[in-house]
Amino acid sequence: MRMLRGTRSIGAVMLAGVLILGACGSSSEDDSSSGTTSGSGDGPIKAAWIYVGSKTDGGWSEAHDEGRQAVEEEMGDAVETTYKENVPEGPQVAQVIDQLVADGNKIIFATSFGFQDAVVASAEKYPDVYFEMATGSEQRDNMGLYYGAGDDTNYLTGMAAGAASKTGKIGFVAPFPIPEVIRLINAYTLGAQATHPGATVQVVWTNTWFNPEDEKKAAESLIAAGVDVLGQGQDSPATGDAAKAKNLPWTGYDHDQQSYAPDIWLTATTYNWGPYYISRVKAAADGTWKTDNYWGDLNDGFVALAPFGKSVSAETQAAIKEKEEAYKDGSFYHFTGPLKDQSGAVKVPEGTKLELKDILVMDWFVDGVIGSPTGS
Repeated sequence: MRMLRGTRSIGAVMLAGVLILGACGSSSEDDSSSGTTSGSGDGPIKAAWIYVGSKTDGGWSEAHDEGRQAVEEEMGDAVETTYKENVPEGPQVAQVIDQLVADGNKIIFATSFGFQDAVVASAEKYPDVYFEMATGSEQRDNMGLYYGAGDDTNYLTGMAAGAASKTGKIGFVAPFPIPEVIRLINAYTLGAQATHPGATVQVVWTNTWFNPEDEKKAAESLIAAGVDVLGQGQDSPATGDAAKAKNLPWTGYDHDQQSYAPDIWLTATTYNWGPYYISRVKAAADGTWKTDNYWGDLNDGFVALAPFGKSVSAETQAAIKEKEEAYKDGSFYHFTGPLKDQSGAVKVPEGTKLELKDILVMDWFVDGVIGSPTGS
């Protein structure tokens, strides 16, 4: 769940002050929804999304906005959607929610873990409104949770990175030292070691989800340290900019970002939010919505691997696709022992498979990761 997504830093949002309430509204782009009570009358249901970054960030928020657009395409005149972008985590979120409720929104999707405190309080304040928390950990009768197994596809992405590396030295630009990110890095490292035995993944923390300047600087520091492949857990493709300048292979995250640097692109973990959003808005509209804790995976298509870049060999693609099928049929799971941590101590005994409850609190790095899981 995206403690999962963790606590996004307010300072990570560069346009916070001016854009707290900045948004585009319904499909007419004017955010001038009426004050009609949500769900009343015969009008369209009103649904809203809150983004921590720009809807054109090239990553996390853009993928969510594509899901919002899928709702519009599916439901047509039966829905009116609104989004609020560049909303910093903190007390301002409650103000945004108050406005959305006053505008008549019946269901509100909050897409960053740092929004959760405000969403919990708002769910209690507005019991007749449905709230959905991406990557969250708190649930209420009118507040559900949703996320998925991005670490599975990050293992596959890591396989591409390992195969592309000549030296076995891979760099990873990471946002926050939280369980979600730690498990994604661990999976990525194990995947890299599957195609390049002995590979290491060096981590640099940015303590931001979306700050292209900081992300690019972090990537450049990893290049200076001698890595020959770059990966990321950030919301923007800035790591790819740094990789492109040195013609180094690059794996993205959150979204198919190959258009930013097609010559060096390998692949990425992507999330398909549309089907989930469609089902939940329809449920809110017809009165069948119930709280849930949804965890998507490769089998239901919630997580998927982005298209391979032209430099990924047919042999590597075949190996990755074979492993993907093993995930789907349950014959493979990367967090199965024996697994050692950075000190060489056995953290997962042979034959033991970590459960979801275990990975959601993961606070240790596997052997082969260079860097501290505490962010220090």
